[in-house]
Formats: sequence, structure tokens, C-alpha cells
Amino acid sequence: MQDNALLTVVVLLACSVLLVGIARKLRVPPIIAYLGVGMLLGPHAMALVPDEAHTRYLAGFGVVFLMFSIGLEFSLPQFLRMRRLVFGMGSAQVILTAGAFLLIALQIRGLDWQIGVILGGILAMSSTAMVVRALAERMEVQSRHGRIAISILLFQDLAVVPLLILIPALGRSGAHLTHDLSIAGAKAAAILLLLLVIGRPAVSPWFQWVAARKSNELFMLNVLLVTLGLAWITERAGLSLALGAFIAGMLISETPFRYQVEADIISFRDILLGLFFITIGMLVDVPVLLANLPWVLLLLFAILVVKGGVAWLLCRLAGYEAGVATRTAIVLAQAGEFGFVLIALATQKNLIPPEILQPVLGAMLLSMLLAPVLVQYNGKIARFWVRSYRNSREQGLDSMRGSGLREHVIVCGYGRVGQSIGRVLEDEGVPFLALDLDPSRVRQAQAAGESIFYGDASRRDVLQAAGLAQARALVITYRNVKETLRVLAVAKEERSDLPTVVRAHDDSQIAALEATGADEIVPEVTEGALMLATQTLLQIGFPLSLAIRRVRRFRQERYRFFRGNFWSSSEPGEDLYSPRLRSIPLGDTAFALGRRLSELRLESLSVQVDAVRRHGIRGREPSPETLLRPGDVLVLFGRPEDLARAERFVLGGSQTDPNP
Repeated sequence: MQDNALLTVVVLLACSVLLVGIARKLRVPPIIAYLGVGMLLGPHAMALVPDEAHTRYLAGFGVVFLMFSIGLEFSLPQFLRMRRLVFGMGSAQVILTAGAFLLIALQIRGLDWQIGVILGGILAMSSTAMVVRALAERMEVQSRHGRIAISILLFQDLAVVPLLILIPALGRSGAHLTHDLSIAGAKAAAILLLLLVIGRPAVSPWFQWVAARKSNELFMLNVLLVTLGLAWITERAGLSLALGAFIAGMLISETPFRYQVEADIISFRDILLGLFFITIGMLVDVPVLLANLPWVLLLLFAILVVKGGVAWLLCRLAGYEAGVATRTAIVLAQAGEFGFVLIALATQKNLIPPEILQPVLGAMLLSMLLAPVLVQYNGKIARFWVRSYRNSREQGLDSMRGSGLREHVIVCGYGRVGQSIGRVLEDEGVPFLALDLDPSRVRQAQAAGESIFYGDASRRDVLQAAGLAQARALVITYRNVKETLRVLAVAKEERSDLPTVVRAHDDSQIAALEATGADEIVPEVTEGALMLATQTLLQIGFPLSLAIRRVRRFRQERYRFFRGNFWSSSEPGEDLYSPRLRSIPLGDTAFALGRRLSELRLESLSVQVDAVRRHGIRGREPSPETLLRPGDVLVLFGRPEDLARAERFVLGGSQTDPNP
């Protein structure tokens, strides 16, 4: 018996590792891989994993931790700021979509309205994890369709809570249904109020006491105690485990320990959630699906059309243009993970007939397989179907092209950092053009007369319209390094010689950014530490001049561009003797031609080789084995008199030759 149980676990782990690894490689959501494991190993296929009650109960804890994570993300001030979209469009989308599927279910002979309500709630859900991740990868989170989609998804996550109460109540007798629903709602309200009134003032001091013991093991045990304890309370009250976990997450979200808790439970959540989706996959009967393939495809079509149509209609009624409405509809037109949570609960209560369950599962799976493709190409699809949207986008690019800027700086991202950079450039009389994906920010800045346009800087045509060919420099201020890498790669493909300055969080991101072509990288953590160290020196009595010298020396060592600049012959005062950069073109008769940098031994002349420019490409910190060729430009760093001697040596091999 124990050998069989161990073998089952080993087979589950092996298949999960293999299929999840393949899914990651193909950029398919891991949910699909776990569902595939369940379909493959379940009772309807290879029958290697038994469909037993204790397995399903253990898998249900994946839902518990998922709802706990949703509670951690719940922020009442955020919801109040977005109340029009979240509670307005979000509630309308869930109600109208569920109502549409209820009407469709009532047309099927033999189905009563309770089953229709359950199916409506299940199919009204979209995939929060999949959509948010895909939008973030495409830098569309702050776009209009991205903000609408995320707001609706937030309400869907909240709507799961009353549905978890409603579905078990619908399984009771029709004569007492209203009474049971009222009792369930009253219980939920009473428990929610009681836990919030008692829990809110108690949870923060309790976590502080536990954290003061300075034990990671004790802290993790406490998180499990609070989560599972509240889940047990709600289950004993006749509600669901998931509701208690959601309340626990809400309570902890208002404490300073929110992020530590989230990091601690993520491994529990993902593993148990994977097991949950495996048990969902075990419900799928592939032969039955194939036998009912026309119904599966018809239901898939209904999911795409109904969900997309409702989202499109709501966007249009809210005053958004057709293109934005179409993109929102495409992004939301799929089933979601919470739909599987609800379908598992309904199956546990025997509320969905098997002949209905299989086509619904099949259509939900297919819609989630299609979702990454639809989200990836939502912009192209919208421009193909909506001519006015295509024209408006072209007009936006035309307005950028018509800005007439030359020798300007392109600033990608116009948040607080981008706006500060813009003010500095403006004060120095340097023209700049900013690109941002937040429509409200763009409107406000444009109204103030600033040179900012709505556009995705990772798109080649947007950068070209922004005058990349005529720009003096490119500044990327994004916090997300993946977004920065995408913009940087496109910009360097178009103009490899364009100076680029990028923002990074810390030194760990520098290697990837340098490999993509960033000329200068400013890590926030390093700069913050430098300023803190400087202020510390000043506070403990060090003179200002010494603190400034320390900062200057650090920056000369840390930043390549801070080591020197190209100066004119009329620089004022002491700058005449400051180290600087000098470019030395190597003509056909230069002494250094055909020699390696190591052979020149320029360090003996008190200068350093900063870069070698060849065919318009500037190679920084070149290898000592670099062989110099005609047309190369040697960029040296040093004091003016040393640079003059080095230039005479490099070009003519005069008596200053370090290798006589």
C-alpha cells in the first residue's frame, strides 16, 4: 500500500516536472501543464493516480492559499481610487456575462436555473494570472485597455467570495433555497464583521510579537496558524475554507509583514495549487470530449463571443473608442483559474451533470490555450478589425513625426524619474521628447505644454516616429528590467551609436543591460547608498569638501561616463587640469596601426584606454589584445598634458615612445 502511494507521488512529480518544464519553454501557462498531468494520469486515461477524496481535500488547500494571496493583494484605498472601473464595469461584466450564460443554459433541455447560475458564475471568470503577466510582458498594464482589463479582473477575484457561498446553497432543496441563501449570507457577513473587528487590532501586535522572536520557523508556523485557523472557523460555520483564507489575507495585508508573508507562502501555494489543477485535469474524460467535440467547439465559440462581446459593449458605453474596446474584449475572452475553483466545488456537491461537465471543461481548457496568443496579438487584431483605431494610431505617430525635434533626447517613461530628467534637460535648454503608456499622465502633461506622446517605446515604428535617427541620446527610466531590455534591444538595432542611459534597481541587473548595449547604467540602490554615506560623513563632522571628493572618486571608479568628458579649449578655471576624454582618429600613417593595445603600454604615459570605436560601434574597456586598424578611433582618459603626449606617441611614435 505504502509502495503504491510512494510510486504515485514519484510519477506525479516526474510528469509535473517534465510538462511544466515544457510549458515554460513554450511560454504556456503552467496551469495547462498541471491540467495535462491530471488528464494523462487520471482515471479516464492511464489511471495511475486514484481519484480519492483525501487527494481532492489536500488539493483544496491550493485554493486556500490562492485566496489567501488574493486577500493579501486587497487594498481598500486602491479599490476606492479605481471604484468606477472595478465596481462599475467589473460588476456589470460579471453580472451580464453570468446572465448571458444563464439564458443559454436555460435553452438546453433538462437543465434547471440553478445549474445555469452555476455555469454563468464559472464562465464569467477570466484568468487574472495569465492576463496580468502577458500585459506586463508587453508593457500594456498602464494602457487604457490594460487598466480596464485589470480592474474587471480585480472585481472577478472578489466575486469568487460570494460565489463560494452561493454554489453550496444552490445544492439544497428548492423549497428552502431562499432561506438557505439568506442564512449563508448572514453567516458570511457576521463572520466577516466579527473577524475584522476583532482581528484588525489584534493581528499586527501578534505578528510583531512573533517577529520579535527572530525565528523564521516560528514566523512561518504563525502564518499557517492564522491562515488555516480562520479557514477552519469559516468551514465550521458552514461556509468555505477559501473564505476564511481570504479574510486572513485581508487582515495581514494591512500589517508591515505583508511582503514577508507573501514570500513565505508562495512555495506552499504554487505546489498545492498545482496539485489542485491536477485533480481538475483528472475530471476530464478525453474520449467523451472527442465524442462531444462539436459541442466543445460551440461552447468555446460562445465563451469567446459572449465574454468578449460583453466587455466590448461595456467599454463602448463607458465612452472608450472602438479600438480600446476591442483590445479589452480580446484580453478578457477566456476562462480562468477561478472558474476551475468553482467547477471543483460544484462537482463536489454533485451540481453539474457529467454530460454538461465534460464539454464545459473542454471549452475552458481550449480557451486558456488560445489566451496567450490572443493577448500577445491583441493590438494587431484590433488594428485589423477597427479601421478607425488603426487610423488614430497612425495619427499619433504622425504628430510625433511632426514635432520637428532634432538633436533631442528621447525619454522612455515619464513617471517621477522621467519628469525630473525632463526638468533638468529643459533648464539646460536641451530639447527632449517623452514616451509613456499612462493615458491620464500623457493628457495632463500635454495640457501643460510638455513634449510627451502616448506610445510603446519597445515598438520600432514608435521610436522611429520619435526621431531616433536624429536623437542625441536615449534615456530609459522603467523600473522593470525586462521592459528596459526590450526597448534597448530595438533602439540599438536601429542606432548602435546612440548613447543610452538606463535606470536599474541594483548591480545585479548591470550585466544583462550591458550585454544588450546600455552605455551607462544608474542603479538606484548604489546611488541611494552613496547619498546615505555622504550625509553620514557630514553628520559626524567631516568637512563638505572631503565628502564631495569621496563622492567624486567613487563615481569615477563606478561610472565610466563620470570618469571624464570631452572638453573644449575654453573650459573655465581648474577644469583646465581635470582628467578628461580625448578621441584620436587613427589615419593611414598612425604609428599605432597594426599594434595591439598591450604593445603600446599607454598606462606608462598616465592615460587609460576608455574605448575603441570601429565602424561606428563604440567598444568600451577593450581587451589588451585588441589589434588597431585604419579608421579606428582611440578614446583615451587622462590629464590634458598626458593626453597630448599620448596622442603624439600614438600618431607619430615620437621620443615619448614607452618602448624605445
